[in-house]
Amino acid sequence: MTNESTEFRDLNTSPRILLGPGPSMVHPRVLRVMATPMVGYLDPQFLEVMDDVQALLRSLFQTSNPLTLPISGTGSAGMEAALFNFLEEGDPVLVCVNGFFGARMVEIAGRCRASVARLDVPWGEAVLARQVDEALRARPAKVVALVHGETSTGVQQPLDEIGAVVRRHGALFLVDTVASLGGVPVAVDEIGIDVCYAGSQKCLSVPPGLAPLTVSPRAMDILSSRKTPVQSWYLDLSLIRKYWSSERVYHHTAPIGLNYGLREALRMVQEEGLANCFERHSRTAALLWDGLEALGLQLIVPRESRLPSLTTVRVPEGVDEMAVRRQLLNEYNIEIAGGLGAFKGKAWRVGLMGYSCRPENVLALLGAIERILRRKGSS
Repeated sequence: MTNESTEFRDLNTSPRILLGPGPSMVHPRVLRVMATPMVGYLDPQFLEVMDDVQALLRSLFQTSNPLTLPISGTGSAGMEAALFNFLEEGDPVLVCVNGFFGARMVEIAGRCRASVARLDVPWGEAVLARQVDEALRARPAKVVALVHGETSTGVQQPLDEIGAVVRRHGALFLVDTVASLGGVPVAVDEIGIDVCYAGSQKCLSVPPGLAPLTVSPRAMDILSSRKTPVQSWYLDLSLIRKYWSSERVYHHTAPIGLNYGLREALRMVQEEGLANCFERHSRTAALLWDGLEALGLQLIVPRESRLPSLTTVRVPEGVDEMAVRRQLLNEYNIEIAGGLGAFKGKAWRVGLMGYSCRPENVLALLGAIERILRRKGSS
């Protein structure tokens, strides 16, 4: 029990340079708009915000899908919504696993009581279209799921050829773009993605709490023909869409302030232009890659497969990776992350996402790493 005499001071967090796998730094414009006065979830002014958010998300996803909206929850809620709504007990699903978040998809699909098949490739490598084709020839699937930008490895998964294979086999194509949407092109309609979700806190630079999602009409037909209710009431798209459509049927109280912030962040992407936004992420990532290699550090993923928004760096022999991260945080206010799963203790993960993706942040990180490693006698 708290002592009544305890003094709780004003919150005063350090102004970190966030260069980990998320969250990214939030632009002042987004923070400012999130202080806009609160309105109700059915207030006409908020309904206009909802319409704007949907239109801006369709532009970013490069889709005309009517069902395009932000799920109220983090990227993991987007993952659950994507899998829960389109998998029923016994449904065959193929999950491509080349990192931590592909494995999480397997876990969630299993909780749907689907019949799950894994297509595993080594961490740090991309899944090949011929591997997906072979797996589907051996065992057809209702859904094929994979991660576009795997934040545990820094691999950007090519989608075009796999999308064509999935369509040829008549399956739904489900793609995780949590770490890629806003940083690299995600051409949903052109590729033929049926279910695609992301997260607000990465390349969109909004605080965590929203998961943009878009669903093709073909997938919606499958949702409407389900034999059983969706496993989660909160994430049931057949209910949520009635709130986000012209029906405006109450489902849950949307996070009003976060949607203000998402609208502003998407407006900023529109102002910059998609091509310019993607080029900025690519150019800034190249600056990081060249600088790290100039320091004698090795990057784990081959350049042609690297995700611009997340880079994995091999920890030099004899270096305590956690100690380096602690020094970066304590002495330079810079956050990067350690490795997950197979890369735990062996890699640093450096994120360049949204508002964090700026040359000055890269130069600050490179200078800090150089000083820390020189002090440790490793460079």
